[in-house]
Amino acid sequence: MKKKLPFFALIVFFITILSACGSEKETVQLRDEPYFQEEFLLGTYTRIRIYDEGKESAMKPAFARIKELGDKITINQAGSEVDEINAQAGIKPVKVSDDIYFLLKDAYDYSKKSDGGFNMAIGAITQLWRIGFDDARKPEQSEIDEALKHIDYRKVEFNDDEKTVYLKDKDMIIDLGAIAKGYITDEVVKVLKEQGVTSAIVDLGGNVYVLGHSNRGEDEPWNVGIQDPNEARGSIIGSIKETNKTVVTSGIYERYLKVDGKTYHHIFDSETGYPYDNDIASVSVITDKSIDGDGLTTVVFDKGIKAGLEYIEQHTDKGTDAIFITKEGIVYVTDGIKDTFKLSEESGYTMGDRADLK
Repeated sequence: MKKKLPFFALIVFFITILSACGSEKETVQLRDEPYFQEEFLLGTYTRIRIYDEGKESAMKPAFARIKELGDKITINQAGSEVDEINAQAGIKPVKVSDDIYFLLKDAYDYSKKSDGGFNMAIGAITQLWRIGFDDARKPEQSEIDEALKHIDYRKVEFNDDEKTVYLKDKDMIIDLGAIAKGYITDEVVKVLKEQGVTSAIVDLGGNVYVLGHSNRGEDEPWNVGIQDPNEARGSIIGSIKETNKTVVTSGIYERYLKVDGKTYHHIFDSETGYPYDNDIASVSVITDKSIDGDGLTTVVFDKGIKAGLEYIEQHTDKGTDAIFITKEGIVYVTDGIKDTFKLSEESGYTMGDRADLK
């Protein structure tokens, strides 16, 4: 049965907390109901749940870290360090904080390892289309052709001694939207650990990190469900049990633009200047660091399902896996989770046979 996924559908991660019962390990006591805080930051709803008894105070530094990094990274925002780098393109190097320098070096490494499949300098294209903003539009082909001349990530120059970043092309624009939330998620987890938190869920809208074990019992992992994009929130197509892992999802339905009956999503191909045109509706990457999950979701979108599955299995650390959902409602997973990912029988989706992929 083929099932067409609507582009307006939004996949989010539904964290299924099974009937809670407090458990105690050494001096740690977990709550039946978590301390919970939600704020609209980074253009999405950011949520933190803390299950350690007496650790509600960890919320304040955790959300402060989100705000601090968001202010440094977000482009088209006053005071942003990345904005300043873009403003000084072709003029002079810009000294940045350790946070931004680390993030930019990581983004460069991903750009290099993926041969531009992930491209930190894609900004000339993303700022042209503006998908996800009120002024989104489909550019003229001549505009796209011109923008493609200015997305060469190899023209980003770093000075490790001075912690400066310089864009050699005056028309270059760095856009870290495809990796920023992953880095921030990891930083929030660090803050929580520093505050003595052992059990928590960090959800930055598509980037989920499950810290420690659930409050169901000692050594019990979290049950992480993947939302069915065709159904109401809370309806899942399947689930996987994880602990101290991040699950990062990216999909074509998150942000999009409709022009003359055609839908354009927000994940761009550096070769064409258009959104990727393949059979992937969404991909979820399960790994240790959320920044890696962010980078990998973009890399495998560039490769397609068959090559994407192979890339995750052959070029990433053990314990990194992925779940692909096609536009027709077929699910493919990497070999590492083929026995642990559980597809819901009621979902209407089917597991695909990798032997059939071309």
